[in-house]
Amino acid sequence: MRRILAAVTLSAVMVAWTTVPAYAQAAGSADASAAKRVNPNWKAPRTPWGHPDLEGTWTTDDMKGVPTSRAAQYGTRQYLTDQEFAARAKQRGNARAIDDARTGTFRNEEGSREFSYTSMVIDPPDGRVPPTTAAARARPRQGGSFGVGPWNSIQDFSLYDRCISRGAIGSFMPAVYGNGARIMQTPNAVVITYEMIHDTRVIPLDSKPRLGSNIQLWMGDARGRWEGDTLVVESTNFNDRTSVGGSVHSTSLHLTERFTRVDPQMIDYEITVNDPQTFTRPFTMRLTITSQPDYQIYEYACHEGNHSMRNVLSAERAYEREAAEAKAKGLPPPPRVFEQVNGPDRAR
Repeated sequence: MRRILAAVTLSAVMVAWTTVPAYAQAAGSADASAAKRVNPNWKAPRTPWGHPDLEGTWTTDDMKGVPTSRAAQYGTRQYLTDQEFAARAKQRGNARAIDDARTGTFRNEEGSREFSYTSMVIDPPDGRVPPTTAAARARPRQGGSFGVGPWNSIQDFSLYDRCISRGAIGSFMPAVYGNGARIMQTPNAVVITYEMIHDTRVIPLDSKPRLGSNIQLWMGDARGRWEGDTLVVESTNFNDRTSVGGSVHSTSLHLTERFTRVDPQMIDYEITVNDPQTFTRPFTMRLTITSQPDYQIYEYACHEGNHSMRNVLSAERAYEREAAEAKAKGLPPPPRVFEQVNGPDRAR
């Protein structure tokens, strides 16, 4: 009798768990309206040779309202409640209204849909990027134009500033603009060209041997395969100069990406990061990349218009001259602009 009662109780708990809105996509969200969600029998379109069709121009603009790591208030929930989603939709609507009134080079691209994801990270269950290892914390951090120096050479700038790469994952993470990518397919390969910094990955679908371990690349050495309707891409042979999950990774990084078309205008994209020299455990992020009305990818002429490094370096040399002149006169060094705005205690 006790076993029967226990089984009934457990069953009731499971039913309650599955019916609480917090554990399912919020009503009205883009993720709830995906064709595959509405009709589990929905099938992705096919290429002429029979592979699921991923071709087209896609963006991560719709992910800009979704944080990478989950706020503690959501616990292990992957989705917002209907009420929480309504609040996010209102906030994102206001952001789009402000954006529509803006013009200029750095106009935000806000997307056109709202998703009810509480975070991009879906594993571990708490939805947070795992802690880094002691070895990772000891690595030097990359610089960048939003830092405060020192600015002695171009190596003091990030790879992003230098128009080199945002990395295999960073190239698709939503930024202020330029979040597009073009996917092309052949029977033997999938090609992904990213809009920002214009990296292109050619992913073979055959059994071609991997590169030797001594060859390390910015975007890694990728190999793809189809598992049902999902394109699975495994990449190794990374150098240790790009970042993932907010940290510079090691050469041991192993990425597994999964692309699954779930709607005529949506592809679910999961990335599993396994780098035991950098993170205390593997973790998985989930984004949904989407098509946007009239979205076009233009040339990203990064080097041609990259005045920031030259200007920052010349400004640093000018500051050094002013500091030397002040020292010769027995005066303190002139304040930096950052100090004038934020105060000297926050300059570094």
